[in-house]
Amino acid sequence: MDKVIYNGFMDKTCSQYEQNAKLNPTPSLDSLVVRPILPGELAAWNQLMATHHYLGFHNLPGNSLKYVAVLDGEWVALLGWGSAAFKCKPRDRWIGWSPEQQFSRLKYVANNVRFLILPGRRIKNLASKVLALNVKRLSSDWQSVYGYPILLAETFVDQERFAGTCYRAAGWRVLGQTRGYGRNASRYYYHGAPKSILVYPIHKKATRILSAPFLAIREGDEPMLDLNDVDIGGENGLLRALESITDPRHLRGIRHSQASILAIATCACLAGMRSYAAIAQWAASLPQDLRRRFHCRRHPDTGRYIAPSEPTIRRKLQGIDPDEVDRALGQWLAEQPLSMQAVAVDGKTLKGAKDSGGKQVHLLAALVHHEKVVIAQRQVATKSNEITAFKPLLEPLDLEGKIVTADAMHTQVDHARFLVEEKKADYLFFVKENQETLLNDIKGLAEEDFPPQGK
Repeated sequence: MDKVIYNGFMDKTCSQYEQNAKLNPTPSLDSLVVRPILPGELAAWNQLMATHHYLGFHNLPGNSLKYVAVLDGEWVALLGWGSAAFKCKPRDRWIGWSPEQQFSRLKYVANNVRFLILPGRRIKNLASKVLALNVKRLSSDWQSVYGYPILLAETFVDQERFAGTCYRAAGWRVLGQTRGYGRNASRYYYHGAPKSILVYPIHKKATRILSAPFLAIREGDEPMLDLNDVDIGGENGLLRALESITDPRHLRGIRHSQASILAIATCACLAGMRSYAAIAQWAASLPQDLRRRFHCRRHPDTGRYIAPSEPTIRRKLQGIDPDEVDRALGQWLAEQPLSMQAVAVDGKTLKGAKDSGGKQVHLLAALVHHEKVVIAQRQVATKSNEITAFKPLLEPLDLEGKIVTADAMHTQVDHARFLVEEKKADYLFFVKENQETLLNDIKGLAEEDFPPQGK
């Protein structure tokens, strides 16, 4: 038998490895590590899995990851993860997703296709410990390799051979049994060996996320809002807010309503999309029920709802009045279920954006602290500064009982009076050395000057 490498710690044949394992006493599991295999370990992993697993080994289905469990410098277990089963009634019923959702979101489920405890010593609780450590890091590893996380893990246990004890001990849930069918080359065949179906929610809200109308995964580029909490077509919904914006198009030839296009683009941006192409792809991924909620155009023959294309979205966003859109969306966002207890006023210069005079565009924005959602913004005039834009920016917003924060530029008496007397809000401003008198007055204050506030 050819020599293989195990984690760089040994260089021996499979039989030598097994003989060596029998000689060592049972170790503690404190030093157990589960990690993805290294490129140089692929041949050894494949060979051991093919030799010792009762199903043998050829490959893992779809996107996959291979892991090794290392204890005191030696390999003790191997695990292989692949794409989830295309259809599984007990699983799909438990998740509660529709066929359209199942088709588009199945990638967020990974199947533990292979799990092998290497022969040699018997170590108490080894299998369940390996599973627990592997599942703990599976989603982040998958995100690093494939660009999206794993929300739910599944596996199928041959009940004639195994009881699935290690999975149960690791917290997996039994959903039922298969009907004894397998899938090969897109065809189903009856093999007559039903298997137990077990799942493990890697994300605590896995079923809710996978079955929700909008997919809201807070990983990587985090969405500003959970769109499942957003009112789209109601009395005070997004579509109603966008209907007030002037449509510059001629009535002739209009296929998609302006409010529908803008609502889709808005929600796509809130979901993390950052380009016309990404917005169009997000729109195309919407199932029929969501397209209906967005008032998408309905095909006269098929009756199916059609999402706007990338050119349609691009032309609409480039031709619309940005100030009108900003006012409408700012008011609508301010009415959404945000943690709007504190509003920050902040200015920024847009890279690559210039006005008609060739100068870079500078914006003053008001945004909610926790979600970082911009609820109002205003372009600062070329021959002016942020100070003059402060009051017009906040004038339309309901700030009663809120706290407004701003940098030292806005530490102005007029700003403070405006917030307290007109907007019924509190403020938190910074003071720097350029306001020496105010800074010295603050430094001279004692703790007893701030008695506890009564109820």
